[in-house]
Amino acid sequence: MRGVKADIVRALPSGARVGCIDNSGAKIIEIISVRGSGGVRRRMPSAGVGDIVVASVKKGTPEMRKQKVYAVIVRQRQEYRRPNGMRVSFEDNAAVITNERGEPKGSDIKGPVAKEAAERWSKIAGLAKIVV
Repeated sequence: MRGVKADIVRALPSGARVGCIDNSGAKIIEIISVRGSGGVRRRMPSAGVGDIVVASVKKGTPEMRKQKVYAVIVRQRQEYRRPNGMRVSFEDNAAVITNERGEPKGSDIKGPVAKEAAERWSKIAGLAKIVV
């Protein structure tokens, strides 16, 4: 896992529901906490593109529902800025279910993946069809 070069706004607080775009069986997950967020008193932990989160599966196959999983955020609706000055935003918020080391559980990713997430998590970049 590498550092992120872009100035990413952390737009997904704990409690946010995010679509799952892989074929692991989950459809919607809810963020419980963010791995690596140091924490400040009374501040909600928030995630942005490229962050790994702990989440609960809210919709999906009966085997996946109500499970605690790790996921990497690969798209966010909130605009963020890249070092070259370009601003990037997506149509929706999306995540890919992984293990604690960031290796994807599914074998296919639907839709585009942000370049920041692909640089940080090489296994996700290998599955992605489109890196934006």
